[in-house]
Amino acid sequence: QVQLVESGGGLVQPGGSLTLSCAASGSIASVAAMAWYRQAPGKQRELVATINSSGGTDYADSVKGRVTISMDYAKNTVSLQMNSLKPEDTDVYYCNGKIYSSPHFEFFDLWGQGTQVTVSS
Repeated sequence: QVQLVESGGGLVQPGGSLTLSCAASGSIASVAAMAWYRQAPGKQRELVATINSSGGTDYADSVKGRVTISMDYAKNTVSLQMNSLKPEDTDVYYCNGKIYSSPHFEFFDLWGQGTQVTVSS
């Protein structure tokens, strides 16, 4: 059984920083890609940032220059460093992982449980 566990959300003032982490656990053969999404109530989930197995990254225009996604491949953990946070960054943030399990190389498209980020003074 492969699962994702997120941590690091919370309340931060505008202009502040926050780091989210997401650890994949279980019988993992390889991680194809991991990503962070966010979703506000009543809105569609939107992509924030992605990172693939080669370290290639991509970011939503709304967060470029303020957010960095990184991956510890040894620990199967993805992090999202967010700086210069704005009130409009307030959302529930979800980790997504595209993972192949061991030993049969079965593909899983998994979601974390979500973590609340609130940017407010």
